[in-house]
Amino acid sequence: MSMQLLKKCFTRYNNKKEDWSLIRRAYQFALNAHGNQKRVSGDSYITHPLGVACILAELELDLVTIMTGLLHDVIEDTPVTYAELEREFGQEVAGLVDGVTKLSRMEFRSKEEQQAETWRKMFVAMARDIRVILVKLADRTHNMRTLHYLSDFKQHEIARETLEIYAPLAHRLGINKIKWELEDLAFRYLNNKDYYYLVEKLAKKRREREEYINNAIADLSAGIKEAGITAEIQGRPKHIYSIYNKMKGQGKDFNEIYDLTALRVIVNSVRDCYATLGVVHTLWRPIPGHFNDYIAVPKPNMYQSLHTTVVCGKNELLEVQIRTWEMHRTAEYGIAAHWRYKEKVRDDREFAEKLSWLRQLLEWQQDLKDAHEFMEHLRIDLFSDEVFVFTPRGDVIDLPRGSVPLDFAYRIHTDVGNRCVGAKANGRIVPLDYELKTGDIVEIITSKQGTPSRDWLKLVVSSTAKSKIRAWFKKERREENIAKGRDSLEREIRRLQLEPRRLLKDALLEEVGRRYNLLTADDVFAAVGYGGVSTQQILSRLREEYAKKFGTEESGKPLLPLKTWKEASRATGGVKIQGIDNLLVRFSRCCNPLPGDEISGFVTRGRGVSIHRRDCPNIIRAAREKERLMDVHWEAQSDVSYPVELEVTAVDRPNLLTDVVQAVSESKVNISNVNARSTRDGIAAIHLTFVVTDLEHLDFIMNKIRRVRDVFTVGRPFGSGSSPEKHFPRTVQKGRS
Repeated sequence: MSMQLLKKCFTRYNNKKEDWSLIRRAYQFALNAHGNQKRVSGDSYITHPLGVACILAELELDLVTIMTGLLHDVIEDTPVTYAELEREFGQEVAGLVDGVTKLSRMEFRSKEEQQAETWRKMFVAMARDIRVILVKLADRTHNMRTLHYLSDFKQHEIARETLEIYAPLAHRLGINKIKWELEDLAFRYLNNKDYYYLVEKLAKKRREREEYINNAIADLSAGIKEAGITAEIQGRPKHIYSIYNKMKGQGKDFNEIYDLTALRVIVNSVRDCYATLGVVHTLWRPIPGHFNDYIAVPKPNMYQSLHTTVVCGKNELLEVQIRTWEMHRTAEYGIAAHWRYKEKVRDDREFAEKLSWLRQLLEWQQDLKDAHEFMEHLRIDLFSDEVFVFTPRGDVIDLPRGSVPLDFAYRIHTDVGNRCVGAKANGRIVPLDYELKTGDIVEIITSKQGTPSRDWLKLVVSSTAKSKIRAWFKKERREENIAKGRDSLEREIRRLQLEPRRLLKDALLEEVGRRYNLLTADDVFAAVGYGGVSTQQILSRLREEYAKKFGTEESGKPLLPLKTWKEASRATGGVKIQGIDNLLVRFSRCCNPLPGDEISGFVTRGRGVSIHRRDCPNIIRAAREKERLMDVHWEAQSDVSYPVELEVTAVDRPNLLTDVVQAVSESKVNISNVNARSTRDGIAAIHLTFVVTDLEHLDFIMNKIRRVRDVFTVGRPFGSGSSPEKHFPRTVQKGRS
């Protein structure tokens, strides 16, 4: 790639000589800054900034944005400073480059935190200037085009992030041209087998598909011409990832997907759009429920078009999209097609309204200090599918899929949400957990005496609603929240058999609070009380801070004077051995026995007595060495918790894992590990590890999981955890299954 290629991309601009000289100057500066740096492919590094600049030029963005594309890596990857860049190219270019720059020079506690902070900075920069994300999308697109030079691990990592973050962001900005390319490239690296299977299938059906589409175009062309409409008709093949999603979502084989190609009709006016729709429905029979008018009700990303699906040819389905040339440009380039800086229009209110979702995002993200929570809400609020509902006045409100009337109420106004006591959908009273559907007309019933409930936090989906509910509890019930938070922390600390008086010190709480912008110990208690941070988050940080300040001991006293289940396993762990005291006891991880299980003991070499369930295959095989088996039983009242592993099998579906984990969490137990996988047959296997007190406690949790939709087995597997060689002699291990 060279400057000639960039010049070719730049030829569509009617720029002056001075503009091209600025581009050359930015190129030369980037070339000198990157010097002898090479990409993994071995190419000179300058090929990457050039590629990014070309993508931005293809989007017909302004001169400053293209210069930013050339310079976007100089602060991050070279000794060049912000001040130097500002001095050389001005504040506008330097500010954009800084907005794109990753936070790689800062220290973070985790990769997720680094990713969260990078996105926070990017959104703030986007609020000032949307061109930041346009450069970032171009940067990611070029990196995806050259991803094959990286290791398999890096390919999967980058492709996953692209599919989860960048492609949905391109969709939200309406830049379908980039969205489709990112999705297909990411799919290729994440699911190589299915990707090339579809490529092969599409190639085989190409001639047959082209003949079918050409016939449809000929028929439609004749009908449109007869109606006196000037139009251009294109055949648009669906991109591979959308075909894969349709097959997966509808459970269909490739041969059952008929609408592999859509017809796109581009006309000169909105009136011609609706006239063309009449021609289409006259020629072919429309499918009921498969018509969408995105002209009258545009998508939030500005997309406008008429969509209809009809039956034509040999009973084959055909999707037809009808739009004007301006709509077509917006559909391809999204926000870039409405770029106000091109026309130097600084007070474009319509443009600002199209980015209102960004302002909402910035409002709630300020309250989310935890990296995991921020990334989770980002995926829900910004990148999830949407539903479009109406106010009684006819205004369109877009919400994340799965939203309930409370989400709608808080989107209208904070006071409407806080005073909500009921809701109507399409004129009928509906419960507050009613899942809104596209097209619903929603009305909120309020009362002056109405106040939020803590249970609402479990009902609402949108982060806007959650943050406003938390804010109400934070402001209105501080004393109650402090007491509730303190009680919650003390209860959890005692459950883990630690000492509250030693962990809940003001100095430790204030140190932990700084990580969440909480200034005092009471602020920390209040945040736990209203749900701003979780008990587990604070407790984990408290133990870290305690270890930093006092090590494992303070004044000669151990931090954990009472038994946790790990320490208990080194003592008796609530187990009594017939006729022997003070013997080292270990609980086998191959069967994880619990109080209530029938148990046996096995004398190991140098590791005390290993406790197993009597139906454990390992203890059954060990029966040949009777002299090493011991009679053991549970003590009457043992205040000890035990780890247990469950295996859940179910029909795979969206949100299955969330529903199972929620069923366990509602039982007030800590989940220490979750592992899930699905088979090609659509069966999901979920392994959960958590701590319980006895068999009755476990049965209660298992029954809750069994009530989850699509779950068909819940059980305790054998053979999980550590290797039985640690518990049994080699002679016994030979026949182990």
